[in-house]
Amino acid sequence: MKKLQKKDDGLDLAKKLAEEEGGISRRPEGRTKYLIPVVAVIWCFFQLSIASWLILDSTFIRAIHLGFAILIVFLNYPLFKKPYFGLSYLALKSRIPLLDICIGGVACLAALYIALDYEGINSRYGMASTLDIVVGIGLVILLLEAARRTIGPALPIIATFFIGYAFLGPYMPDVISFKGVSLNRFVGQMTMSTEGIYGIPLDVSATVVFLFVLFGSMLDKAGAGKFFIQLALSLLGRYKGGPAKAAVMGSGLTGLVSGSSIANIVTTGTFTIPMMKKVGYPATKAAAVEVAASTDGQLAPPIMGAAAFIIAEYVNVPYIDVVKAAAIPAFASYAALFYITHIEASKLGIRGMPKAELPLFIKTLLGGLHYCIPLIMLLYELIVMRHSPELSAFNAIWVMTIIMLFQEPVKAYRKGEPLGPAFKQSVVNIFSSLATGGRNMVSVALATAAAGIIVGVVALGLGGLITEIVDVISGGNIFLMLIITALASLIIGMGLPTTATYIVMASLTAPVIVTIGGDQGFLVPLMAAHLFCFYFGILADDTPPVGLAAYAAAAIAKSPPIPTGLQGFMYDIRTAILPFMFIFNTDLILHNVHSWSQGILIFLMACLANFAFASATQGYFIARNKFYEVPLFLIASFVMFRPDQIASWLDVAHDQRYWMYLIGLGVFGLIYLLQRPRMIKDELTPATI
Repeated sequence: MKKLQKKDDGLDLAKKLAEEEGGISRRPEGRTKYLIPVVAVIWCFFQLSIASWLILDSTFIRAIHLGFAILIVFLNYPLFKKPYFGLSYLALKSRIPLLDICIGGVACLAALYIALDYEGINSRYGMASTLDIVVGIGLVILLLEAARRTIGPALPIIATFFIGYAFLGPYMPDVISFKGVSLNRFVGQMTMSTEGIYGIPLDVSATVVFLFVLFGSMLDKAGAGKFFIQLALSLLGRYKGGPAKAAVMGSGLTGLVSGSSIANIVTTGTFTIPMMKKVGYPATKAAAVEVAASTDGQLAPPIMGAAAFIIAEYVNVPYIDVVKAAAIPAFASYAALFYITHIEASKLGIRGMPKAELPLFIKTLLGGLHYCIPLIMLLYELIVMRHSPELSAFNAIWVMTIIMLFQEPVKAYRKGEPLGPAFKQSVVNIFSSLATGGRNMVSVALATAAAGIIVGVVALGLGGLITEIVDVISGGNIFLMLIITALASLIIGMGLPTTATYIVMASLTAPVIVTIGGDQGFLVPLMAAHLFCFYFGILADDTPPVGLAAYAAAAIAKSPPIPTGLQGFMYDIRTAILPFMFIFNTDLILHNVHSWSQGILIFLMACLANFAFASATQGYFIARNKFYEVPLFLIASFVMFRPDQIASWLDVAHDQRYWMYLIGLGVFGLIYLLQRPRMIKDELTPATI
């Protein structure tokens, strides 16, 4: 009984973490019970309207989007998580205090001010009135407070630092001195233009990301997450380390639409982690596999995390080009995680699950085939029709709505139950998914708006200074520059969601990477620089000591969070190496690659390179590594990641660089021959854990 109680407590903790990330903090009772869901549903209807029939100026859309988000924050999140100084009123979760309702209303009006007085603000731009300044300062303060309540103190602190730097720049030491800005100019930039709070990140949140988050919440509410993991188990469960491989596949499929590593863990980890433990995985490694798989879910094309849509706007390319660039690194990363689960199972002597305990593939597939229809619709719209992401998502949403409307009645009909209550339940499920979608979007909207403050300060003239400072710190060395960027992304990402981490780091470092790379003779595409920041923003989700994804998985597995995070990060090192490689070998992001055969070759070699790197870091290939084999793995990995560099060293023409792959394959083959006798010996002796 105690063991069952502990398991339930761990699951409850994981669900609580997922709910907090997904925008559920208060659970009001009484008359205000429906206030937050109603506001969230109205927000969804507004977003669906602008994607279909309602035509508004983009500034109006951004302002209304922020207005809804900031209102829900103050209604949904108390000032404090726990009562301080006996002021329990400020930490109420059972009802919404009048104070928060009033603050939320004021914050909403402040966000809408640019739309309410649009013509007046345009006419006096650069000469802000007293009311403009008061409302602008109020919006900045309330936005930072809303961000603190939603995503923690890290982003508000960083934004406050940049605000202070904007005003105190002239008083700084010469090396980092800045001419500074006036209050008039600061307010104009931040709250009266589209170069601050209402900038590109908030625009992408308002026009594209919302629809994908809503689509994901509808799929989840309909039960697609459970279907994906059951399908993965039916396919992979019987193989060596089957539950772990099913976790990777299930998390990858869920990550297509989830966009949240914690939600991904709660959806799939509740099934896979106990199964991994059952077949022999230690609790820490079972949780770490789920962490690595769920964290990388945001990498999986064609529906990546919210930051991917912002990349498309920053780089000024169609979203499908971002998908194309991210495809090989993402799929190679997932292939390597499959490989890691296999070698972990080999090290631990773990076999697959008995066939009798697994769901039947055909039955599982047919039982959830309807979930594939909106996904196929979305892919068709994005890839074949080349429609915009927002139109593609909108069309997938209405298909998903029809499926949800008839899903419960079909189940009732098969069971011989009344159809009326089933239709009623379908309607309730649809509106519940709308409310969940609205709540899930709050953190993204607040992150993009608050990060817009940092982007705005950089645009005020800090950009050139930052380039100089980073150039001095890195000594003009592109390699050191990349390491600094990666470490900074991991550190900042400990306290920020992926989207905010990406926006901050891309604003500060992406142009610098391109500039310094160019100065050293490396032609770094802007896409590669932005993807570099994106990847390390994602990896911060499982970086100890803060990584919430590790805490969620550890709660389910009953493993210590810090070792879980460390183990998860060790698994994710195979992802961390990829950005360093595609910065210098742009073939990996298919830059100027237009041939299918060439792309497939690059992908296969990238997978093998990642396998070699994983073997080096995990200490195992087909047998346990000897110390002298690790350098051989690293050589094989480097050759297959960087055939261009090997060709340059050997004075081989650049267009003949792919022949260098043979060297990497040869080294890989040599390691196989070295380890094969030990593999045979291991097979003849009992496995030990």
